[in-house]
Amino acid sequence: MRILVLGGTSFVGRAIVDDALRSGHEVTLFARGRTVPGLRSQPVLLRGDRRNGDYAALAEGTWDAVVDVGGSVPRHVRQAGETLGDRVGRYLFVSSHAVYAPGAGPGADESAPLRAPEWDTEEVGPDTRGPLGVACEQELTSRYGGRATVVRPGILAGPYDGGDQFTYWVRRAARGGRVVLPADPGQPVQLLDVRDLARLVVRLVEEDRGGVFNAMGPAEPLTLMGMLRACARAAGSEVEPVLVPPETIKARFPLVRPDPVWEQTFQRDFGRAREAGLPSTPLVTTAADVLAWDRERGEPPLGVGPTEEVERVLLSYVQGA
Repeated sequence: MRILVLGGTSFVGRAIVDDALRSGHEVTLFARGRTVPGLRSQPVLLRGDRRNGDYAALAEGTWDAVVDVGGSVPRHVRQAGETLGDRVGRYLFVSSHAVYAPGAGPGADESAPLRAPEWDTEEVGPDTRGPLGVACEQELTSRYGGRATVVRPGILAGPYDGGDQFTYWVRRAARGGRVVLPADPGQPVQLLDVRDLARLVVRLVEEDRGGVFNAMGPAEPLTLMGMLRACARAAGSEVEPVLVPPETIKARFPLVRPDPVWEQTFQRDFGRAREAGLPSTPLVTTAADVLAWDRERGEPPLGVGPTEEVERVLLSYVQGA
């Protein structure tokens, strides 16, 4: 197949391009920058900037499918659709679980209520990301109808993740010893290997399948404690979780959500995606690959989680309480 990938070469887009190339497809990448280092082969690169509405490089050409990983505001999707028109077959948009309105409860599937769409801003932030995503989805379906596919991933993990949410726990577990756990250790966690997301996306375009799909993982229910234990197994380390009352902590720990927020974030139904072929890489495998990648890049400072010094203070507080 001829597959056009719009934007994003650092994490999600990288994984999708890699999977499509390994599957034997001809991939064209539309992005601002450069080729993606580390791939077995390189996609055809067309340069453009969606922020400025520069789609000149896409004025010609036809593709069997387009995968949009870089559309963050409705204008991006609208302008891409206006430029490509019927020169593409299926249009798959990688959205987000942030589009869902709160209150659906555990086990909510793709039919759960969405947030109200946001049309009046292009400022992407915690309060606008979901509403802007809803508007993007509406732009897509209004133009492509039955040729539209929407994938709504939850929290993603894997090598090249710039968000570092899972990387924090992998790195922390590798150090071993007493680990601050500022939450219910039984809190559910949903994590999907980005390579599993990529396999689902490529499979959906291969099969020309439309509709909406929640993309979460792992296949079996996971808790915060189970995640920490899996990270320790991947590193060959020993950890001793130390429970700290959440109200005593100002530092934000990644993947820790207050009740009932975790009910909305970490207990969504993704059976439809599994039926469509979403795989489930064992969490220990994902953790081992993240650990190897993190060490290869030199373990730079993370943008999330407490520092070692802050954690030592918290551990001292618990010990002296």
